[in-house]
This record gives sequence, structure tokens and C-alpha cells, in this order.
Amino acid sequence: MNPQFLMDGLVAGAMIGLGAIGVTLTYSILRFANFGHGELLSWGAYLALAVSGALGLLSTSLTRPIGPFSFGWSLPLAAIVAVLLTGALALAVDAVLFGRLRARGSAVIILVMASFGASLALRSLLEFLFTSKPAYFTKALQIAMPLGAGLRATPDQLLSLAVALLAVLAVHLLMTRTDIGRAMRAVSENPALAGIAGVDVRRVIRVVWMLGAGLACLAGIMTGLLVQIRPYLGHDLLLPLFAAAILGGIGSVPGAMLAGLVVGLSEAAAVQIVGAEWRAAVSFVILVAVLLFRPRGLFGRSA
Repeated sequence: MNPQFLMDGLVAGAMIGLGAIGVTLTYSILRFANFGHGELLSWGAYLALAVSGALGLLSTSLTRPIGPFSFGWSLPLAAIVAVLLTGALALAVDAVLFGRLRARGSAVIILVMASFGASLALRSLLEFLFTSKPAYFTKALQIAMPLGAGLRATPDQLLSLAVALLAVLAVHLLMTRTDIGRAMRAVSENPALAGIAGVDVRRVIRVVWMLGAGLACLAGIMTGLLVQIRPYLGHDLLLPLFAAAILGGIGSVPGAMLAGLVVGLSEAAAVQIVGAEWRAAVSFVILVAVLLFRPRGLFGRSA
């Protein structure tokens, strides 16, 4: 077996892990599986593409590659704007749809089905605005650098791994060392009791949407940078996202990232062993196995 699958799996798993954090936080705080979360990856990538293109038109110097990377300063600047815009999009969807359903006391299954509808609407709107033709942040070619032990990686891939690691550390510190993090954990345990204790539950919900959407945006941007941008980018990653969220344990940020790496490595190994056509089945097998043998996941708590 070619050891290169390890690097490919780590890169793919880091993107899956970032997206899975949003899934696990949404489920932990809002108590429903948001099947529209994958579309936030797609919207984040396209929003960054649009802003980056606009910055490139304003100043061509912003498109010149930074050091060994394939992109210029227009992309990092666009990523900051895209994170904010994707967070605003998530808040808007919550205000228009999920917030109203929660106010009516709708059952969980209603919220889940509404998330399916939101997913279809957001994806269709993307196709209407940007068409279904694949897009790219840059078409510059990069030569993979040897890392030893038969592994090779491009500078963009190494940067993506570093960004994913820093993002997970930042979220973990936010959850464990700040007042809003403690409030999020309190709402996760018991929303009603947290509200009685003085926690602003609405503020916590807004932070969760912004945080999950921002991480999804980063995952979408890095996936688009390393592969390509398509309206179905997030949809294709939805099953791996849920597999990682459940495997890591609902509510566990490090668990979601670790599980994302497991899913990514498993998919990469499957490509080597049984062929690329079975890659999509790996996430399903992992998801079913976890639900059967360890429903609380690797780092989840018993109910």
C-alpha cells in the first residue's frame, strides 16, 4: 500500500473534522441534526471566491502568490469576510426558519425535515447564482514536497492542516476558558436550568450558529483550494461530517476533529484497498458501527 494515503487522509480528515464541529455543537445546543450544515461549506467557499475575485479586480497585486503558496493575499482577506458572511447567513436561516419553529415548540423531526428543505433551497440558490460549473480559487500548479517515509505534500496542504489545528485549539480554549464557553456547556446540559441560572440562551444560540458556520466556511474554503468549488461540495461531505460528529461524541470539539481524521484516513485507505468507488461507503459503515456498538462516541458521555 502506498503510504501517501496517510497524507491524503489527514488533509481530507482535517476538513471533515472542522465541519463536524459545527454539526456536534448544533446538535448539542439545539437538540436536532441540521442536515443543512453541509451547504454552509459550499456557501463559505463561494462567498470567499466572490470576495477574492472582487479584491483581485481592485488590486492585481493581491493575487500574486504568497511565498510557496498558490494564492495571494486576496484569499486570506476574502476568508475573513466570508466567515462573517457565512455566519450572518446561518443567523438569517435561524431567524427565518429554525427560530420560529423553536418558538412554536415544534417537534425535533419537524426541525430535521426543515433542515432538509433549507439545504435544498440553499443549494439551488447557489446553482442559480454561480451555476453548477466547477470553480477554482487558483489554477496555479504546485509540486508536492517530500516529507520522508514516502509522504509528499504541497504547501497548500500543509497550510490547511495548520489552519485546522489552530482552529480546533481556538474553539477548545473558547469552550473551556471563557464565559461564553461555559454558558454553551451549561445550555448543552440543561437549557431550561441554564436560563433560570441567568444564562442568555438566545445569545448562546447565536454564538453557536456563528461558530459552526465560521468553521464550516473555513472547511469549505480549504476544500475548494485543494480540490475545486462546486454547489454540491458540502452535500458530498455531509455523511462524513455526521459520521465524524457521532464517532467523536456529541458536544466534544477535540473528539469531532479526531474522528474527522479517522474518517478521512479510513476513506483514503479504502481507495487504496478496494477502489475509489467504495470511498463514500466508508462513512456509512463507520456511522452504523458507532451507532450499534458505541452510540455515545469516543469522547461522549453516557446519557
